[in-house]
Order: sequence, then structure tokens, then C-alpha cells
Amino acid sequence: MHEPLELDFSVKYKHRIYFTDGAFNVANPIVSQLVGGNKVLVTVDVGLITARPALLTEIGAYALAHKLSLTRPPFILMGGEACKSDDKVVQQVLSAIEADKICRHSYVVAIGGGAFLDAVGFAAAIAHRGVRLIRMPTTTLSQADAGVGVKNGINAFGKKNFTGTFAPPVAVVNDTDFLSSLDVRGRRDGLVEAVKVAVLKDVGFFEKIEKQAAQLVGGNQEILSDVVRRSAELHAVHIATAGDPFELGSARPLDLGHWAAHKLEVLTAHRLSHGEAVAIGLALDIICAREMGLLPPALAVRILNLLEALGFNLYVPELHLAGGNLLLNGLEEFREHLGGQLTLVLPKALGESTQVHVLDAVLVQRAADELKARVVR
Repeated sequence: MHEPLELDFSVKYKHRIYFTDGAFNVANPIVSQLVGGNKVLVTVDVGLITARPALLTEIGAYALAHKLSLTRPPFILMGGEACKSDDKVVQQVLSAIEADKICRHSYVVAIGGGAFLDAVGFAAAIAHRGVRLIRMPTTTLSQADAGVGVKNGINAFGKKNFTGTFAPPVAVVNDTDFLSSLDVRGRRDGLVEAVKVAVLKDVGFFEKIEKQAAQLVGGNQEILSDVVRRSAELHAVHIATAGDPFELGSARPLDLGHWAAHKLEVLTAHRLSHGEAVAIGLALDIICAREMGLLPPALAVRILNLLEALGFNLYVPELHLAGGNLLLNGLEEFREHLGGQLTLVLPKALGESTQVHVLDAVLVQRAADELKARVVR
């Protein structure tokens, strides 16, 4: 019997995230320097254009001033969770890539929220087995978390991100100017990911969010930008340095609260935004960690109070659908997504966590009951 040929090889990636203000200000060179003289297909989330109609003029003026080789005017596409519900946006982007002769030395620029970046990024990742992608996240949620990662995907079979890829973008451009276009809900959404990563990674950051909660709710742009940037840094550093950027194992260390969040998004037919669902999922996990003796009760109170201080509602009736059994299906779907043993990360202290492989159904239901009681107290 012949021995197999086994060859080890590695591929080096450079994960670049630029933090700027006014990326399409003619005086700002970042986008121009990234794309050089190569062809560029610019895609834009229609929701962003609705909130900021002057953006198209800004992009046009920037392209003219820097002599960018745009293949067409900015391609406006459906955004929001709807753009991930089927493959329509993916197919539109693939068609544009083919029609515009975008090759692997060309660029696709995706400007929009996290769901939009997921869908456009998926198309860019599978066209020609991967064309160069520049992400320009425009929401607190995408700038603080999803947009600075390496994942793309759309939903299928009623499951979140069932179809997708791991494909690091050429660059991410976090432009704080986009945050000024957000409504109250949009500004709040990304703050839950900041709380989550602070609980897992950074004591000082958690304390800072606590102290500045009122100013964040009040719309202080400078403080909001600082919180979003620190959240992005913590997420990106983990992805790049923690040893499993493409999630080959069974754990997702930054997905505290997400097993329930992903299920709640589906159960509420996306009435809940991702951030709102994560806030509830995070609260569930915090209570479970406390009840399992992992997390000190006083710290659990602080975390729950902070989520509420930031304006998050921590209960929806869907937590109790079919006696809570529909929610609990999210545990198996979460496990199935990576395979292997169910692995959840729960906090023990600020900046300290542990992995658990079982979450008792009765415990989860008690946690849901407690969240309901908080709403009617």
C-alpha cells in the first residue's frame, strides 16, 4: 500500500483596515491609492443612498478628480437583511462583474451595511474564484464587527449564512462620516457588539462604555466613533492572531450570544435587527453563565443594565414560542454550522471566558423567563 503524499503549505494574508473621515472627500487619497489605475466596480446599498442622496455625486467627483477607472456609475442594489434572503443580489453582482470584464486584478468596492457587504462579498469571492474586494462599512454594526472580518454569505434553507465563503478583503475602509447618516436604531445596533467584545476581551473598554452610555444614546458622534473603532480593533486582532481565522475548529470565540441571536432573527422574520437579536442572545448567555456558577451575579447585573442603558429591549415573545423549543433548535443549528461538538463561549469575568459544550434546556427557559420579568417589572 502506498503512503499518501502530504504537503504542508501556508498562504500569507494582509488584513488592512483604514480608519478615516470623509473617504470620498477629494483630498482623501485612501481609496485612490488602494485601487490605483485598475478597473473598479462600485456597488452601493440603496438604503445608504436614501439616507444620503448626495453620495453618488461625491463618488463621481472623487472618481473624476483621481482618474479612477470606474466601469459604470455606482451600481445601486438592495441592502438590509433582504439582500441575503436569496441570491438575487449575488447574481446581479456576478452579472456586473462579467459584463464589465472585472478580472482578478480589478476591484469591487462594496459600500453599505453588514448584510450588503456579505452578499456583495460573496459574489466577489466566487467570481473568477475571487476578485479583489474593498469593503466600506457604513453602519455601526458593520464598522464595529462584521465589516472588518473575513466572512461573506447569504441565508438559505431558513438558516443564517448557510451559503458563504471565507475571503479576506484587500482592505476595509471604516469612514466615520457614514455614521452621521444613521438613525437612532442604526447608531445603537453596533454597540451591542462592542459590549460583547469588551466583556470577552477588554475590561477597560467595558468600563468606558458604561461611563459613556448616556452620551452614546444621546448621539455623541466623537464618542460613538471611538467605541466603534475600539470594537473593530478587538475583533480584527482576534481574527488575525488567535489562530483560527477561517473557523476550522468547533468554537467561535467572538460569538457570545449569537446562537440565540441567529435563531431569533429567523423566528421574528427579521423584525429584530442583528444587533437587537444579539442583545437578547447576549443577555440569555449572561444569565446562563451566572446560573452555571461561572459569572459573578454582580457582574451579570452590570452587563444586563448596560444593555438596557444603551436602549436595547431584552425580551421578545419569540423566546417562548412552542414552549421555547423553537429557540432551542438554534443550539443544534449553531453546532451544525461548524460541525463537531457544540462549543459555546461564556464569560467568567471581564476579559476572561471559558468553553462549555452543554446548555441545559431548562436553564435556557429560566433565563428567558427572567428576561420577560425584567420587561414587566
